[in-house]
Amino acid sequence: MWRATVLTLFPEMFPGPLGVSLIGKALEKGLWSLDIQDIRAHGLGKHRTVDDTPSGGGPGMVMRADVAAAAIDAIRLGDDPRPLIYLTPRGAPLTQRRVRELSGGPGAVLFCARFEGLDERVIAARQMEEISLGDFVLAGGEIAAAALIEAAVRLLPGVMGEEASQAEESFEQGLLEYPQYTRPQVFEGAEIPPVLASGDHAKIARWRREEAERLTKARRPDLFALYEKAGRSAIGPASGRPSPAKRPPEGD
Repeated sequence: MWRATVLTLFPEMFPGPLGVSLIGKALEKGLWSLDIQDIRAHGLGKHRTVDDTPSGGGPGMVMRADVAAAAIDAIRLGDDPRPLIYLTPRGAPLTQRRVRELSGGPGAVLFCARFEGLDERVIAARQMEEISLGDFVLAGGEIAAAALIEAAVRLLPGVMGEEASQAEESFEQGLLEYPQYTRPQVFEGAEIPPVLASGDHAKIARWRREEAERLTKARRPDLFALYEKAGRSAIGPASGRPSPAKRPPEGD
């Protein structure tokens, strides 16, 4: 079973969105597990203090290394093979490749800091992997942790189904995903592209690849440069085979 453990000052934030729709149903079925641990349980003194002023001065507060270490050590007993991840804006960007690696492993331990961040010494001492969702700042790591967990859990066998369709999603082939359409045939004067109703699977595959390339070049030139560097081979040639029908969007 894939196991997620979240260390947080706000355990009431979980499971949140992880408890609904297909991800929540998978949790109920025991396809993955979620353990939430309160960092404040390891706080100091009567008031369970977890932070202090930054060394050298400056605004805000910094989470203490001793408190963070105590919280981590309390749940990482023995030979826990799961990576210890610290969600932080300065971390390496989370990619679909890293998500797939995490999904294929035993799970993850996710540390959610608050305030101005976490004392650098505990990051080094506990060999924490620093991951960021992007170039923006949140009030804490909980939303980022939930996003990472959902991204990994949805790839587990039996959670989403349609494994072949996952291979066509954004980032899986080095490109953003092509546009999707469904009924009605005409919406506010805009029609579904005729090629998608042609029944010619080679033409459909070619159109989808060209649209994926067009969108990626316009919206993510960084990804498109990598795709071109690889010789446009990541997505492969148009196969002419019909793609499996995608499941409807998630919902209850």
